[in-house]
Amino acid sequence: MAMLSFERKYRVRGGTLVGGDLFDFWVGPFYVGFFGVTTCLFASLGIALILLGTALGPTWNPLRINIAPPDLSYGLGFAPLMKGGLWQLITICAIGAFVSWALRQVEIARKLGMGLHIPFAFSFAIFAYLALVVIRPLLLGAWGHGFPYGILSHLDWVSNIGYQFLHFHYNPAHMIGITFFFTNCMALAMHGSIILSASNPGKGEKVKGSEHENTFFRDVVGYSIGTLGIHRLGVFLAISAAFWSAVCIILSGPFWTRGWPEWWNWWLQFPYSFVG
Repeated sequence: MAMLSFERKYRVRGGTLVGGDLFDFWVGPFYVGFFGVTTCLFASLGIALILLGTALGPTWNPLRINIAPPDLSYGLGFAPLMKGGLWQLITICAIGAFVSWALRQVEIARKLGMGLHIPFAFSFAIFAYLALVVIRPLLLGAWGHGFPYGILSHLDWVSNIGYQFLHFHYNPAHMIGITFFFTNCMALAMHGSIILSASNPGKGEKVKGSEHENTFFRDVVGYSIGTLGIHRLGVFLAISAAFWSAVCIILSGPFWTRGWPEWWNWWLQFPYSFVG
């Protein structure tokens, strides 16, 4: 492998956040670290609890397996194991695994002398998950407002939330989040396609460089953001999509309880019209 000579330069002690040298080693190409151990522990326990809930449940059909949150009557308290307690324990394990993975990314970045952009970006995905299973339920006063763990049951929960607020796509934060998702897809497609176009020339032609990539976009859209700029844009679009998707669900219930089309009444009552 071409990376092995480089790996010898950074596979040295140090850069750890917790545990010192105790878990400062690699298993094959994978760095372990203290947070690698906690990631494995939390993930393994969470999967075991899901299997336990499935074994005690009515079906092994992967589509119909459902680990439901506690009933709303339990509020923010602990529920019995088979009445939502499993969901609470699995949620704790999931949070522990996600946060541990992010902190493991921090340690690897410190070893490589890199910036912390990767764990920073990943933290927005963690925030989006926490918004669904911790922040929104806390604001509404019951863990039962979290989404169930299951394929069809989770989709049913999403559908029910949409109907609860009538047209959920009228949620302004949802509009912003979807806009960032679509724009992110477009930017990634444009970036990936230009790299492939330059690095996979026709037979007998030379591989093209960044000057060809920049020229292409200057000719097509009038401006090229550049090789570094496209990656900055990609990070911004991705974390913005995750952030606004979390905001849209936090607003729905704790801060807005009616149908989202009603929120736009302020526009209908605006004293000035911007359309004909």
